Amino acid sequence: MDFHLNEDQRAFADSVRRFATQELAAGALERAHSNEYPWDVARKLSEQGLLGITMKEEDGGIGGSLMDAVIAIQELALVCPKSADVVQAGNFGPIRTFAEYASPYLKERFLGDLLAGKSLIALGMSEPDAGSAVTELKTSAVEDGDHFIINGSKVFSTHSPHANIFLVYVRFGPGLNGIGSVIVERGTPGFEVGQPSPFMSGEEWSQLYFTDCRIPKENVLLGPGGFKKQISGFNVERIGNASRALAVGRHAFNVAREHCLNRKQFGRLLCEFQGLQWKFAEMALKLESAQMLLYRAATNADGALPSAYETAIAKLACNQAGWEVSNDALQAMGGYGYSTESLVEYCVKRTRGWMIAGGSIEILKNRIAEDVFERRFDQRPAKV
Repeated sequence: MDFHLNEDQRAFADSVRRFATQELAAGALERAHSNEYPWDVARKLSEQGLLGITMKEEDGGIGGSLMDAVIAIQELALVCPKSADVVQAGNFGPIRTFAEYASPYLKERFLGDLLAGKSLIALGMSEPDAGSAVTELKTSAVEDGDHFIINGSKVFSTHSPHANIFLVYVRFGPGLNGIGSVIVERGTPGFEVGQPSPFMSGEEWSQLYFTDCRIPKENVLLGPGGFKKQISGFNVERIGNASRALAVGRHAFNVAREHCLNRKQFGRLLCEFQGLQWKFAEMALKLESAQMLLYRAATNADGALPSAYETAIAKLACNQAGWEVSNDALQAMGGYGYSTESLVEYCVKRTRGWMIAGGSIEILKNRIAEDVFERRFDQRPAKV
């Protein structure tokens, strides 16, 4: 059992850190506070091989491991948190599901531009009445000759104001086995991307509307019965979410540590006050503990889909550590931390959102409890 990165991983981390310092450090604050997608950064990251890290080489990817993607996110977030979001979008979430299950036809049409940083894919999963209870989705796909007709709507779709294509969860028929997914291009007749709405973090999302939206059958990603495959792939998304939450928390920790090493109050450096010493000790404990759980989930998934239990407990630990540490870092810096002239307040807002996205911490606790008690707990009321 080794709790350290191996030689190749350390070399990779060093190369990503050098690139980030040279190319992304300048402008990090401005990017964080912009609601625009950083296409220039996406192209730079693609040139460095940081998009499609875990995807097959024959699909245009790098053929690396989940740990490689985790390392890339962590090193970038320590320099430019917004750029780490781009690595997330190019390795986890809908692009990973797409690369895993898309037909050769769909891959040929879309994957090249996605991995080149020229295009962006968004996920249409949550609905106005189906958030955590995703199996209650109503967006329908009805067969009509060589096409499917889509009707319904989606909310809280990350990157939706900027995405070119959308991976949309749909209902082909009743029950769990009636759920699958399709690919819908922006501009398809009957598909409307609504006006952007802001999240607390400054990011924006748009409601997606489907009104007799007609798509060819070739755009079906996973047909009826595909829900379980989609959700198993979603465990990979949780590793990406956990990586960003932890890395952004560590970014805030590093900034606050430097502040306390240099700022004086009452004639003493802030780091010389025991109250702050204890606070930073607790922050370090949370970061290091969550790091081990994240590495376990990523390492044990090498070459396979991650364990639902290990990803749930890693995401829970990283979400809580990232939020609590960044919040404590802000408090330690006082007004300087609360100011938008520091990235610390941005870290607080970003880490708070990841406690909801990708499976809320309450849903994660439910999933963990099922492993603890070795039984499933249905959250729905018993049928009469």
